Amino acid sequence: MKAIHIAQPGGPEVLQMIERPDPQAGVGELLIAVEAFGINRPDVLQRKGAYPPPAGASDLPGLEVAGRIVGGGVAELGLAGFSLGDAVCALTPGGGYAQLCVAPIGHCLPVPAGWSMAEAASLPETFFTVWSNVFVRAAMQPGETLLVHGGSSGIGVAAIQLAKAMGARGFVTVGSADKAAACLALGADLAINYKEQDFVAEVKAATDGVGINVILDMVAGGYIERGVQCLANDGRLVVIAVQGGSDARIDAGAVLRRRLTISGSTLRPRSIAFKAGIASALREWVWPLLPARSKIKPVIYRGFAANQVAMAHALMESGEHVGKIVLSW
Repeated sequence: MKAIHIAQPGGPEVLQMIERPDPQAGVGELLIAVEAFGINRPDVLQRKGAYPPPAGASDLPGLEVAGRIVGGGVAELGLAGFSLGDAVCALTPGGGYAQLCVAPIGHCLPVPAGWSMAEAASLPETFFTVWSNVFVRAAMQPGETLLVHGGSSGIGVAAIQLAKAMGARGFVTVGSADKAAACLALGADLAINYKEQDFVAEVKAATDGVGINVILDMVAGGYIERGVQCLANDGRLVVIAVQGGSDARIDAGAVLRRRLTISGSTLRPRSIAFKAGIASALREWVWPLLPARSKIKPVIYRGFAANQVAMAHALMESGEHVGKIVLSW
């Protein structure tokens, strides 16, 4: 098969097309003929040598794919409700930048009716991440408010749409007027340009001083202290990346007085069983909404051919995109 590997840690140019032996599906796994795959921030970190794959995972980058099932135990396929040839999208621990990819059966979901393979490939990493952190870890409820830092990212546009679909209000911070407009068009109730506005003051004004129930934070650093200022009583702040640095100041007194919860998680190292549980919840609560494209729609900023992967990574690092970047074979 053709695959894209990281020749050495470095810039986008270190991503090189090679040939590798076809992978084989093991017990509880499916072999997928990949038609499209998404790019995510962890891929960029892995390319730079800052995010090694977990033990036992492929050394190839790539955490989400869409394609057709071409292998796996027949009995296991039937138990999971799949057949050979079915179109699926999947969360993978690695190996997605290849023409063939192995994924645990429990991490595979059917391609939604009416969605292209490229659109389906934009779903797994972002939807698994948002669901596990916003709806499981932070236990966000209908009627509550969510603030997402990085609202125009792939994670951000998924969080906006999922929050609205589940009956919550969605606020975001973004870095330009164009990105603010894009987020509002996707259903955000408030888009704050952090380069021109103080997001603490804006949140307080928009909530009549009550504050935010849940914050999904990809920045960390100084945003943690300001996030605590934004939270309502019993608010929850979840850190999923540290693009602004890992050192943060926390007002412990405010945490005590207002019963705040500050936590964080990364998805890739979690157990197969945990991620299968998230897939099951998505299939029950979110997948029925996708064919209609009314409450949740794909947001793909740009698609590339697989051999343009260096260009795609450069675009990801530029930060100009709104939504997902997807490659196709």
